[in-house]
Amino acid sequence: MNTPRTRVQRRPVHGVLLLDKPLGLSSNQALQKAKWLLRAEKAGHTGTLDPRATGVLPLCFGAATKFSQLHLDADKTYEAVLRLGQRTSTGDAEGEVIAQAPVNFTPAQLQQVQALFTGELMQVPPMHSALKKDGKALYEYAREGVEVERAPRRVTIHALELRQLPTVDGVQSVWLKAHCSKGTYIRTLGEDIGIALGCGAFLSALRRVQSGRFEVDACISLEALEALPEAGRHQQLRSVDALLDSHHPITLQADDAGRFLSGLRRRGAWPDQDQVAVYGANPHALLGTAHVRAGELIPERLLNPQEIQSLLESAA
Repeated sequence: MNTPRTRVQRRPVHGVLLLDKPLGLSSNQALQKAKWLLRAEKAGHTGTLDPRATGVLPLCFGAATKFSQLHLDADKTYEAVLRLGQRTSTGDAEGEVIAQAPVNFTPAQLQQVQALFTGELMQVPPMHSALKKDGKALYEYAREGVEVERAPRRVTIHALELRQLPTVDGVQSVWLKAHCSKGTYIRTLGEDIGIALGCGAFLSALRRVQSGRFEVDACISLEALEALPEAGRHQQLRSVDALLDSHHPITLQADDAGRFLSGLRRRGAWPDQDQVAVYGANPHALLGTAHVRAGELIPERLLNPQEIQSLLESAA
């Protein structure tokens, strides 16, 4: 006789959890596990991290999900290991080896390649990626053996470090650290670096160490989160406005705050601002985001009264 599964009693949970995603889980699998551990009603993430990658994955709960899209534009920093001398069908260790070449370059040539791949680049998204074509992920086409045309995309590598690692069991590798713009494919970067070195390469390890202002040292693993008592798990949550650190704060008095929450523009002596976090004065509470043009505060993403009340209660 099967024992009935205990139904988890969900509840409103608001905030941002900085998760150190483990190897092998998709971003959604990691999200669902954390959501279950926190007994949260509503959750979302700020962009996917490959199942074969580990590292920083900010997870949003409750009211924070309204601002998760803002973090998609954040710069990211990755550390990776490139295995030299081989290319694979997927650009990582999961694929079949499709080409081999001897490894023969000097430290000076490695520095030249580092300079070559720093700055603005045009990248062709890999077939083994979650990018969609006609509503279907590219990796689904790849699994069917179908190659589809992909337009090159402009990305920026703000800083790049390359360092050759000691040879282990005949395997030669390069350590890579890249601080890059959104939409950069490290798998593609690694393959292109391998081609430039004349030997080919594929990604054998990948870790995201920073996403926006969030660093991996501040993250918690799923195992550590699960080991905590329930109250301790909720203490790991950062406030909703942790996602709005680059926004200019504006505080409204009660009358203006109420009208703003109704979607009405407010007038004031504010300079033009593209990103504004709007707060109510008494009690002090996040109301939503906006931008300012010609002295008008124009609403964008707004919290509802229930969310605001729940945030105030959780902060009490």
